[in-house]
Amino acid sequence: MEMQGYKQIKLTTADPSALGLFGLAIIALVESTEELGLTHGLSFMVPWVFFLGGLAQLFAAYLDAKNDSIFGTTVWGAFGLFWISLGVTWLIQIGAFGQNLVSNEDFKQLGVAFVGYLIFSIFVTIAAMETNKVLFFILLLLDIEFLGLSLSSFNILYDATYEMAAVSELFCALLAFYGSGAILINTCFGKTVLPLGKPFGIFVKH
Repeated sequence: MEMQGYKQIKLTTADPSALGLFGLAIIALVESTEELGLTHGLSFMVPWVFFLGGLAQLFAAYLDAKNDSIFGTTVWGAFGLFWISLGVTWLIQIGAFGQNLVSNEDFKQLGVAFVGYLIFSIFVTIAAMETNKVLFFILLLLDIEFLGLSLSSFNILYDATYEMAAVSELFCALLAFYGSGAILINTCFGKTVLPLGKPFGIFVKH
């Protein structure tokens, strides 16, 4: 549209969902292997939690903000900051900031943060019912993970709840890999090659 010599230009950016899901898949896979006892230690997880869990998802949030997507901006931004915060927590645990911080840790404070993210994640899961079924079930698995982390942080049936969190995170990683790959392949081919599942249509009829 031209008006008195001016042009209206619409700037668009690529859908960052594939990148965001890939970041989630990598860090969830790496962390779940440590929680399940398949790997040991926190040191080598720190780079992945900062770059794939944190920066990749914050970049996805930035792109979704440019796309005027409140869902993507909020979800990627909130979870990107979660992973960065968790990474700093791990650095404290391994003594990177000195022994004074290590000696003053209280896992119940971490549990409170997990409860907060559980509440947030439940709201996000409800909103995801109007995106696609793969994303919905990824977030549902995150709900289960946060529930397990919350309970285990308060030492409530620790072994069972910690394992529940670890197993749900592993399945979350695998489903996130599928979601990331499906979005990338479907977009490149311009058609549905790997189905993501239509929205549930409970609140909004499609």
